[in-house]
Amino acid sequence: MRRSALAAAAILVATFGAWAGARAECRPDSVDIRGDFGTIRFRVEIADDPLEHARGLMFRESLPRFAGMLFIYDRPEPASFWMRNTLIPLDMIFADETGTVIRVHHDAVPGDLTPIPSGGPVLAVLEIGGGLAAELGIAPGAQMRHPAFAGHDPAWPCD
Repeated sequence: MRRSALAAAAILVATFGAWAGARAECRPDSVDIRGDFGTIRFRVEIADDPLEHARGLMFRESLPRFAGMLFIYDRPEPASFWMRNTLIPLDMIFADETGTVIRVHHDAVPGDLTPIPSGGPVLAVLEIGGGLAAELGIAPGAQMRHPAFAGHDPAWPCD
């Protein structure tokens, strides 16, 4: 009896540990992207209100390699970006409400005022260092995982 109780406790701990580990994988300060290239994690700052959307990564002189900013919208909508007061080249990864990448804009030019459209309604846009998306193979069809996609039938859910 004692042995089966210990075995049951071990299974419970292992199950809870795996569940807790999976839950820890999806965090507000990181975005995972998966595709043919594998899985990549970016540490992110969140821009989820109009003031933060407007400022974005302006005036930054550098951005760590696997870091970025995740712009989150209240509902899916067309978005457009520009590079006003942005000092570093950026890649913009546009994702629909399921977290599926619908467009990648490569190497946006610092200071350029030309609009960069999303190409359709998006719930989130990830900005990372210019050239990194191409180097890693991030392309339309890849999937993002982040708590922002919960409640939108995500292609890659957190749970």
